Amino acid sequence: MAAGEEQSREYLQRHRLPELLHRLGALLFFHRPERPREFLIQALERVKAGRRAEGEYPFLMDEGNLDAMFSLLDVLGQGHIRPAQYR
Repeated sequence: MAAGEEQSREYLQRHRLPELLHRLGALLFFHRPERPREFLIQALERVKAGRRAEGEYPFLMDEGNLDAMFSLLDVLGQGHIRPAQYR
């Protein structure tokens, strides 16, 4: 592998750019905004604020989504699920 290519890979990994780009792409597909560039700018601003501990990191799912998913698995309302249900 060429030195430049290795340096590029290290740079991407050090700054966790593949994860960021994957998350931004997932947010775009999930929300399908009318103005994707503005949406991405806002998402990146939330990332900046989240890193400064001034705001929330932009997640694909929020607490409401997780509660809804959990309630689908916990049909008896026991407050827990079995490992088999989780898998």
